Amino acid sequence: MMIMRLLRSAAALFVLPAALTLAGTGLKPAPKWSAYAQDYPNRLIKLIQGFPPGGNVEFVARLLAHEMSKSLGQTIIVESKPGQAGSLAAEEVANAEPDGYTLLLVAGSHPATAAIYKNLKYDPVAGFAWISTTSFYPFVVCVRSDAKWQSFADLIAAARSSPERISSGTAGNGSIAHMTTELIAKTAGVKFLSVPYRGEAPAITGLLGGDVDFVIATAALAIPQVHSGLVKALAVTSKSRWKDIPNIAAVSEQGLPGFEVISWSGVAAPVRTPQPIIERLHAEIEKAIGAPDVRGKLEAAGSEVRATTPAEMRALVDRQMRMWNEVAREARIELE
Repeated sequence: MMIMRLLRSAAALFVLPAALTLAGTGLKPAPKWSAYAQDYPNRLIKLIQGFPPGGNVEFVARLLAHEMSKSLGQTIIVESKPGQAGSLAAEEVANAEPDGYTLLLVAGSHPATAAIYKNLKYDPVAGFAWISTTSFYPFVVCVRSDAKWQSFADLIAAARSSPERISSGTAGNGSIAHMTTELIAKTAGVKFLSVPYRGEAPAITGLLGGDVDFVIATAALAIPQVHSGLVKALAVTSKSRWKDIPNIAAVSEQGLPGFEVISWSGVAAPVRTPQPIIERLHAEIEKAIGAPDVRGKLEAAGSEVRATTPAEMRALVDRQMRMWNEVAREARIELE
């Protein structure tokens, strides 16, 4: 019951955040930035993302960087720093100079990772200046096209009859796909055998090669595989059927009422980044995701394109952290 209450509360994105304080954090106060911000940007910007090539996070990062470079008049390069479900990239940005030239492409795994890695060298909420989300998307529960299970309910029934024998390929320990698998298991009262990969694309490869029984993948990766006939989609993790794949029933329709996990992508900067720069970047993100080409590609990948205010994004991260903390505690997941 606690998890389901937290799931419902996680959907309430539009709650004002608690006051952000820096007392005792050791963070350096920002210098006078007003004149500096007027000249922003005057050199290359780095957009760091924390996952291997071929996944949804890199896809969003490259789309955004290309479009924003046009109106900012400066090159934005995408730098990949994969490892620990995105936490290595987050650490680098959290400790970067707060000048607007080092940004983080944040994924929905950010609060999930913070729930299980107990020795992070950054504050997952207060350590960032939140700018805006760009897109929201569900996960898809996928099996091979020749799998014997015809529905999500069939998969759960198999897991009940064979505890820890049905294997799940995930994008890595602490990834939101991993945590979503654990949430399904906990809610359904079953146990899966979790097999971590170094990213979503390798997990899909493992599924196709017969190394795992199912994967939970972002819509961006799952939908093309479903259309190709290589995999079969059993369920989506949105509360109801997702508009891009309306023929696929939601988890909540198949024995787990009220279940919902929606992931997202967005952009953050180091805390203490000057407010004028945050406002400029927020406006540029809204402009970029509103461009027909960018919006079209994101929607074709199964995403709902939507910006939020910095306060709304921070509230989203804070609420999802509490939800994933509860999942990690009940599933006894903790990593160093």
